[in-house]
Amino acid sequence: MKFIKMQGCGNDYVYIDGFKETVKDPSSLAVRVSDRHFGVGSDGLVLILPSGTCDFRMRMFNADGTEAQMCGNASRCLARYVFEEGLTAKKTFTLETLAGVKEIQLNFSGEVIKNIRVDMGIPELKTEKIPVKVEGSSVVNHPISVLGTDYTFTSVSMGNPHAVIFIKDVEQFPLEIIGPVIEKHSFFPERTNVEFVELINRNRLKMRVWERGAGETLACGTGACASLVASVINGLSDQEAIVEVRGGQLEIKWDDISQHVYMTGDAVRVFEGEFFEF
Repeated sequence: MKFIKMQGCGNDYVYIDGFKETVKDPSSLAVRVSDRHFGVGSDGLVLILPSGTCDFRMRMFNADGTEAQMCGNASRCLARYVFEEGLTAKKTFTLETLAGVKEIQLNFSGEVIKNIRVDMGIPELKTEKIPVKVEGSSVVNHPISVLGTDYTFTSVSMGNPHAVIFIKDVEQFPLEIIGPVIEKHSFFPERTNVEFVELINRNRLKMRVWERGAGETLACGTGACASLVASVINGLSDQEAIVEVRGGQLEIKWDDISQHVYMTGDAVRVFEGEFFEF
């Protein structure tokens, strides 16, 4: 079975072309290939599939085998793959995900792909739809106590749940200790992704992320979108900003007319290979 390794801002996945290959147990395969010692090494597995309603369909599995609704970085990489492999000649096309239909636009500099923009849709702010088990119609600056320390979080769904926490020094923050506790906190019946955000200025944020089912990753596209939305809701940033992540940076815009969030960033092919024992 052939595969390709791709990454967007360091958020790396193993991609399998479902037009050519058949995966019987993607959850199990995701666990094995994601292992960075005995497998390929990745944040998860992505299947590129035909769709009955869109140009393409994406299924995405975390490193622990759980299926995720959406991944912004993975969707950009998928876009690059299908265009460069000749599966489409469109520069704008639709992608079916468990978080709904996403429109993806390839931006060029001459004949070369410069970057890729994904319409991430309208953020969900209603408590019961994120979901979060707290009182109130939305969750803004809500207190949470973790290992004896008090924080506040703002919850946003970008097709998957996020808890955004603003801190002063994100690089020194003990994310690997606090992140997994919040991920599995009783507030979050489906667990949650957790973003720790430092405000540089109103147009630049610095983010680290603890991803549900994957741990700390170098980037999270939906997390960057959720971080901007939470920043705007709390009056801390403008509606368009650069979000710095450990693997690079993403341009995020929350359009005040359509209310859609747009994410623009890179997508890099790393290497191709073939499984022999998977």
